[in-house]
Amino acid sequence: MSREQRGPNEKLGAVLALAGISNAGLARRVNDLGAQRGLTLRYDKTSVARWVSKGMVPQGAAPHLIAAAIGQKLGRPVPLHEIGLADADPAPEVGLAFPRDVAQAVRSATELYRLDLAGRRAGSGGIWQSLAGSFAVSAYATPASRWLITPADSSVAREPGSAEDSGAPIKVGHSDVQKLREAAEDARRWDSKYGGGDWRSSMVPECLRVEAAPLLLASYSDEVGRALFGASAELTRLAGWMAFDTGQQEAAQRYYIQALRLARAAADVPLGGYVLASMSLQATYRGFGDEGVDLAQAALERNRGLATARTMSFFRLVEARAHARAGDAQAAGAALKASEGWLERSREGDSDPSWLGFYGYDRFAADAAECYRDLKLPRQVRRFTEQALSKPTEEFVRSHGLRLVVSAVAELESGNLDAACEQGVRAVEVAGRISSARTTEYVKDLLHRLEPYGDEPRVVELRERARPLLMTTA
Repeated sequence: MSREQRGPNEKLGAVLALAGISNAGLARRVNDLGAQRGLTLRYDKTSVARWVSKGMVPQGAAPHLIAAAIGQKLGRPVPLHEIGLADADPAPEVGLAFPRDVAQAVRSATELYRLDLAGRRAGSGGIWQSLAGSFAVSAYATPASRWLITPADSSVAREPGSAEDSGAPIKVGHSDVQKLREAAEDARRWDSKYGGGDWRSSMVPECLRVEAAPLLLASYSDEVGRALFGASAELTRLAGWMAFDTGQQEAAQRYYIQALRLARAAADVPLGGYVLASMSLQATYRGFGDEGVDLAQAALERNRGLATARTMSFFRLVEARAHARAGDAQAAGAALKASEGWLERSREGDSDPSWLGFYGYDRFAADAAECYRDLKLPRQVRRFTEQALSKPTEEFVRSHGLRLVVSAVAELESGNLDAACEQGVRAVEVAGRISSARTTEYVKDLLHRLEPYGDEPRVVELRERARPLLMTTA
């Protein structure tokens, strides 16, 4: 449905021309973005013509999807007023702010926690269907720069009297914080084993709303407050990671920004670096290699002399991933060498943070394999994938599935079709046991690469085995 404005929407027409998007192209992009959010939209070039020439205003989430589609093409957020749709239903820019003031940072984070559940209560399938915009890598610029300039707040104590109706104890104690840390540890295990879309993993946003938000709005000393902000930052980053794994890129971005702000309040520079590394991986995955490099290097810069050797190794590995996606083989190789060097310097007794428990030589090898996949060097991919697949898979099921797909791609590019299909079948079996849109996308990419061999019996078998998996994510 739509309502009519007076006269043509010249602003929308001008921005479409600037972006180089045709009417049919915009309709297709809007329909695709809607499908990603569980919406069935059937706009066509005639629909867009009505929006431009007659000033018709589409209802519901459509104006925000239009802005998101154009923003993706331009590589920046596009506000509704820029495209003449400012009088559409407003969509809050919740979660995108990186406030300088601690009290405002608390409000920004808790507003995000509450809004997510509000969308689900409204029966819309999640607030992310109607929020303005989609993933825009430029939204990370201000958070990263402010964190680099000031990675810690001077004081985070919250006095009694400012915690009205928070639902939390009058004074937060270390035991309250410990509950959040235990919740984060449990969520990390479930996420690795079952994927970000598993119902147990999806309880993290609920935990943030019910447990973390009231505590953040209560009163606490500076010491307890630092610990509280750190635990909340870990949970918030996890919520972002799970959203990323399930394909909710805009939700992930907002959680990451708030996690970084909370890490700054915690004065936890390594944790802030970990959030930046997560941002970098998301940017890299979305095809923004150069920006991924910037985010990874921001993580590295503030952690020199602070983070453990294993932590620095992981940050350099993330940097290598971004360089490889950007096509810079020399820089990727240098970052991988540095990452391996840091890992060799790490020791069992180092005070590594608990959130780094997943990282070791097998993870290094897995990401190195993906670097060489992006650089189209299959021999190196095969060498590192063999190392990555050598570890038992009970705890990191999703990672094992991703590694199998990367191995299959390397076998295919080396001319070993049978081996590629064999690994592909194993990957499909793993993907069917977890809830991870990212793993499914890897499988789709493998099937796309196998299209030239579509009549081969092994390829036909693999495609048939993958059909149920692809149908559940259609």
